[in-house]
Amino acid sequence: MEADWTSALDRARNHAPFLARALERRPDLAAMLAEGRGDDALLAAKAVSEGDVAVALRRERLALALVLAIGDLAGAFDLPKVVRELSTFADRALHAAIGDAIARRVEGTEPAGMIGLALGKHGAGELNYSSDIDPILLFDPEKLPRRERDEPGEAAQRYAREIVRLLSEVTHEGYVFRVDLRLRPASEVSPLALSINAATSHYESSALAWERAAFIRARACAGDIAAGEAFLDHIRPFVWRRSLDFGAIDEIRRLTRRIRDKQSGPIATAPGYNLKLGRGGIREVEFFAQTHQLIHGGRDPSLRVRGTRAALDALAATGRIGADDARILGEAYDALRIIEHRLQMVQDQQTHSLPAGDALDNVARLHGLGHGDELLDYLHGHTEAVGDRFDALLDEERISIPRNAPHIEVAEAPVREVDPDIAERLSQWSDGRYPSLRSPAALEAFDVIRPALLASVASSDDPQAVLARWEFMLARLPTAINLFRLLEARPGLFDLVADCLTLAPPLADELSRRPDLLDALIDRTALDLPGSVSQLVEAMQRSERGDDYEKRLDRIRIVTGETRFALGMQLIEGAQDPLDIAAALSRTAEAALRVALDAASEEFATKHGRIEGSEMLVLGLGRLGGGMLTHASDLDLIYLFTGTHEGESDGARPLGATLYYNRLAQRVTAALSVPTAQGALYEVDTRLRPQGNQGPLAVSIESFERYQCEDAWTWEHMALTRARVIAGSEEASAKLQDVVTSILRRPRDPEKLQADILEMRGEMAAHKPPKGPLDAKLLRGGLVDIEFLVHFLQLRDGKGMSPDLGVAIDALVGAGLLPHAIVEAHGLMGRLLVGTRLLAPDLARPNDAAAALLAKLSECDDYAALEAALDRGRREVAGAWKTVFGEKLEID
Repeated sequence: MEADWTSALDRARNHAPFLARALERRPDLAAMLAEGRGDDALLAAKAVSEGDVAVALRRERLALALVLAIGDLAGAFDLPKVVRELSTFADRALHAAIGDAIARRVEGTEPAGMIGLALGKHGAGELNYSSDIDPILLFDPEKLPRRERDEPGEAAQRYAREIVRLLSEVTHEGYVFRVDLRLRPASEVSPLALSINAATSHYESSALAWERAAFIRARACAGDIAAGEAFLDHIRPFVWRRSLDFGAIDEIRRLTRRIRDKQSGPIATAPGYNLKLGRGGIREVEFFAQTHQLIHGGRDPSLRVRGTRAALDALAATGRIGADDARILGEAYDALRIIEHRLQMVQDQQTHSLPAGDALDNVARLHGLGHGDELLDYLHGHTEAVGDRFDALLDEERISIPRNAPHIEVAEAPVREVDPDIAERLSQWSDGRYPSLRSPAALEAFDVIRPALLASVASSDDPQAVLARWEFMLARLPTAINLFRLLEARPGLFDLVADCLTLAPPLADELSRRPDLLDALIDRTALDLPGSVSQLVEAMQRSERGDDYEKRLDRIRIVTGETRFALGMQLIEGAQDPLDIAAALSRTAEAALRVALDAASEEFATKHGRIEGSEMLVLGLGRLGGGMLTHASDLDLIYLFTGTHEGESDGARPLGATLYYNRLAQRVTAALSVPTAQGALYEVDTRLRPQGNQGPLAVSIESFERYQCEDAWTWEHMALTRARVIAGSEEASAKLQDVVTSILRRPRDPEKLQADILEMRGEMAAHKPPKGPLDAKLLRGGLVDIEFLVHFLQLRDGKGMSPDLGVAIDALVGAGLLPHAIVEAHGLMGRLLVGTRLLAPDLARPNDAAAALLAKLSECDDYAALEAALDRGRREVAGAWKTVFGEKLEID
């Protein structure tokens, strides 16, 4: 829509006395606006030449308010532009006030050591026409300019008083901003400016939940901005907590209820309705976004944005709220803010309430409507939409997993009475033996969940083992309050924890070490498969200002650990096909490897530089290459580099190409496998590289190709059939994949190939016997025999050349080289392999519940049917083995 400057000026003069007076005071700006030169007028408004800071700021404030208001009314300046300009002026004003206050006391100094933090709408860049600003003033005693006899604290308070006076004092020129310092820590008793150390101590030890919400929008805006940013980086863990704090979340909700309860005006849009604080008003949109940010932002840095619209969009982008909710709330927020501006334009008053009678008609006409009823109708739809969604947020009991998670129940399972010994042992938890259960708050939270906990322990197949896992977890926790409140707030989650402790010993052990993994199950998407490799890479790469190499590695571990744990829970809940779980585990590992390679390469380059025209690539083999990992899989990797051995890095400490990439490979391996505070990720196996453990860790592609063509054993080429480039540029990856393909398609002597493969399988059977009746991998007729069949046919006939074993089998069946029964046998054994890694890690028959789940995951009716299907599949494999190799395969 084209801007209408004439109408805007007429409405301003007729319906906004403040703007009418401003137009008279600044005829130069009025003339520019009448000519439609809004941007020129905006530049002129900022070009104040007055030397006195107080006078200059007041004149600029008036000019900006005028130009922005007329541009707003004309439709030339949208809401984001208006609030951004007002917010950046507040930055300039506060910075100028800090500098002037210090310079008046200590001439010729810069405002080092004095920090202005912007909070609220100022911090978000969303100031309105008549906003207060709510800064927090901090100072660094070591850097603050002061006279020799001044104590740092006294000097800081003197500066703070002068800053407030300079900005808020009303003179014949007006004022700049009303300044509210009540958001500072303990504002009733604390000085106007706090030392950085005092503020840090407060936020790390005794800050309240509302202060966390306030700091969502905090930024360093004035004074010593670098020091302010460093302070915000330091207290970031206070604002964005990795583990969910349901006590804090409940406190935020109670605060929002109190805000509503205190409203004395009309509930619906009518004269007296408060656009900011009323039901469905501006504050409710802001709190809706901030509550979700507090819940999820600790684990997802993409949600740590300051603006309200930006927060809603980020929440929708990550699936935390619906896209329609984000759009409706965002549109309502903009509409309410615009009408709020209209109210404030009239007399430059800090008002948010709709007037009555002629005054309401006046505001409506300023906006371009005919009368007040039109304005009320316009607002009503927006406030109802906001109010309904905010009601749902206040009443929401589960921002969590679905209630009907598909738990597995054993048919005709006996109803167990609670063992008195179990009940007694559980009651002893509160006797002080566990530090995590010594505080009154922890004991109170424990009492609430005790009945459900006792019932879940008693109903398990091995109550003593489950109880022992609970006790191991409690012994490691610094406090159990949050865990118990989480279980109280999310009853559906309690079922998942019980299943974890009962069905899957590896997951139970991991949870005992890291109870914060439960946070990964809070999202509504907890039982959904993770996204693509690129999406996982994006999640792992999210870093923040001040993050060093170790924090970047921790981020990889956090995302990987939570994803693997969530996938494990999806498996034991029967929510996903085990083969889909295996593919997702592979995508997760691939993403972790790529991010670890990037992070290690950047860190390594800071000392040693880079080698021009050369890069590292990583080849994945085995189950990683095939895209089908289990929870117990190692990563089989080969490190390679492009270019020649003659290259040298260009850093301060240059290295030759071979040494450079071998050290970098060590860094990448360590990034993936060395334990940190966030745990370890993977065991990395590099023995499939040329010459195995005797060879260098990283070799050039040329050396790799030469070795594979001239010196490699048959088993090395078998391994290469499952090779896939995991990390590297697109061009270099394609070239390496071509090298692998050319090696695999070389002509071979079929008789020698068969003899080599049968000899290898015989030695493997002798030295690596199956570990139990469920060892789908090593049992004769199992997965290893399928792999040997497939790799032999791939190398002999050059068909089915895919690292994905399922795709390769389909191609070989289509070519008539394998019977179709192998497809079903491979699917059954693959699902069983993935399932047993969690449900039966010793590969013996697990408890009844886990056995029933294994059967379901393997697409069998019960455990007996699973045993029969496994036996049948093994015999099908033995038949194919006899057909292909002419050798009988003994099946027990």
